[in-house]
Amino acid sequence: MISKLLDFLSEYLAHRKGLLPLLGIVLIIFNYILQWFIYPHWIAQSNLFLHVGLVIAILGLMLAWAL
Repeated sequence: MISKLLDFLSEYLAHRKGLLPLLGIVLIIFNYILQWFIYPHWIAQSNLFLHVGLVIAILGLMLAWAL
């Protein structure tokens, strides 16, 4: 099950190398919008989307390099 999922993801991402870094950038921008334009909530105060976006962008760059 997990092997098939990883096979599918690797095939899918091999042709779309910029998808994960782009998704990470979108999450980082979304975090910026949350901090400045939305009432401060625990998600905005903890910078959750900033950290998740950064991890996704770095993983995306590493996968793009490997594939």
